[in-house]
Amino acid sequence: QVQLVESGGGLVQAGGSLRLSCAASGRTFSNYAMAWFRQAPGKQRDFVATIGWSGRSTMYADSVRGRFTISRDNAENTLYLQMNSLKPEDTAVYYCAGSSGPYGSSRIFDFNFWGQGTQVTVAS
Repeated sequence: QVQLVESGGGLVQAGGSLRLSCAASGRTFSNYAMAWFRQAPGKQRDFVATIGWSGRSTMYADSVRGRFTISRDNAENTLYLQMNSLKPEDTAVYYCAGSSGPYGSSRIFDFNFWGQGTQVTVAS
């Protein structure tokens, strides 16, 4: 079965950086779009960034554009999220998500595989 395992979360000071990774297994990783979502306590799960099957197409939420970069290594079956200039409002559990199709999307319902999440805490 498809498995997505996130890593790289932690505690960082405002203005700092973190790099999240998501190791995928169970299907041909390079055939499908991927995304990162995040969920803060008491809030809904929100879109952060998505990337198409080839890695050439990306899309970002307005709140992270210019600070976060999504990328993928299809040879290593791994998705990444480089997060720079972190702010306290970026604090959330970050989830890796796998789509059923090749093209990226910001819609949560387009993703049917999810990781367990990794906590990112940004201290002010």
